[in-house]
Amino acid sequence: MHLTVTFWRRSSQLLCLTFFLFLFFKTDYSGADELNWAVNLIFRIDPFLALASMLAGKEVIFLMLPAVATLLLTVIFSRFFCGWACPMGTLIDGCGCLLRPIRKNTHPGRPEIKYYLLFFLIPAALFGLPIAGYIDPFSLLVRGLTFALHPALDTAATRFFTFTYQHAPDWVNALTEPVYAVMKRTVLPATGKLFSLSLVSLFLLLLVIGLSRLERRFFCRKVCPLGALLALCSRISPIRLSSGSASCGKCQTCRTVCRMGAIDEKKDISNAECILCLDCMEKCPKSRFSYGWKKPDADVSRPAGISRRAFLASVTAGAAIPLVLPARPLAKHPDPLLIRPPGSLAETAFLGRCVRCGECMKVCIGNALHPVFLEAGVEGIFTPRLIGRTGYCEYNCTLCGQACPTGAIRLLLREEKHAIVIGRAYFDKNRCLPYADGVPCIVCEEHCPTPDKAIKFREVTTM
Repeated sequence: MHLTVTFWRRSSQLLCLTFFLFLFFKTDYSGADELNWAVNLIFRIDPFLALASMLAGKEVIFLMLPAVATLLLTVIFSRFFCGWACPMGTLIDGCGCLLRPIRKNTHPGRPEIKYYLLFFLIPAALFGLPIAGYIDPFSLLVRGLTFALHPALDTAATRFFTFTYQHAPDWVNALTEPVYAVMKRTVLPATGKLFSLSLVSLFLLLLVIGLSRLERRFFCRKVCPLGALLALCSRISPIRLSSGSASCGKCQTCRTVCRMGAIDEKKDISNAECILCLDCMEKCPKSRFSYGWKKPDADVSRPAGISRRAFLASVTAGAAIPLVLPARPLAKHPDPLLIRPPGSLAETAFLGRCVRCGECMKVCIGNALHPVFLEAGVEGIFTPRLIGRTGYCEYNCTLCGQACPTGAIRLLLREEKHAIVIGRAYFDKNRCLPYADGVPCIVCEEHCPTPDKAIKFREVTTM
């Protein structure tokens, strides 16, 4: 049986997506104090997030250096990552059979929006507005899964198997209970969790996928800043897809099947936009296309669909808008109720390094970490905060620091974690039973998890 290029590409996409989901499900408490897998690997190979985080922090983040490998491979082999490895791209392709685009592929429109975003977000991060994680494909994907879809899966499974347990006959339970036990060990969270901004995160993820209704891979073509960075690198790639010199007349097969609109009217390929899906090479009736060594041509010197004026405007906006941030009242009076996870860097450094991935919130045992909306300003949306009324910070847990891909939350030893003060409790004497009513009560002392109790009682004899 002849294995086609499409088979190998889809196999690669499926393998990478499966590996991504495996790491996603492993980002959870498993009864151990350490994460046994590099659950944050997908963010550490993202060169766009690495560049934005390093510029925002004005330092080299060694945890993000694997992203250099992605850039180097792209420089050599062209933009293969988007077509063969990216989990977001695979998800968009997988949903393509349900979302037939309205616009034909032979009319790709203007692809430069992603370049505007790239040239805006990079200087914005450098000058104090680190918002690259808002639109990065991996951050969008993991946030949507963490805050919305994974809890929804847990709720659906719990309700279904609870119903069968209560109402189904014994022979049915003999089948369903082992299934539930396996799901609980593999794909369901250790504990049921809830998150703020769950609907917002779900909406953004569905929007990214739903835009394919307008054009195939609309997000990848026009919006994705990671794709824009890889496109710029692939322009100098010596190994690329090229079209031969044979005439093909009026045949439009290659332009019709190209999901990125990378083939123009003359059947020339834009190496910056080509993601090496190789559909054109497989379906061309005259076999005009080939992938291999080819000297970069004039495509390298042409602008990437963006004028010099637009480039300067994007860079200027990215550098100027952060200058407004210190003029806000929030800069002088931060929200006193905004508590960051234990081990977090100072607020400015923390915002610069945090890529809004949600990994720390997913791994939190007590469901105490939740995404921020505007409590930390517009640059703090989707960053983690600790909400004690919703959950608790486990005294011995250091998982959030282990899951953080950039070191925005430092990896703490257990002894360091014990010494960190994340907040101070105050008694409301009008409500505390011993103070208000003289009624004995030691509930708070009983629940205090520290060996040397942070809450102590003294006996007082009143006359």
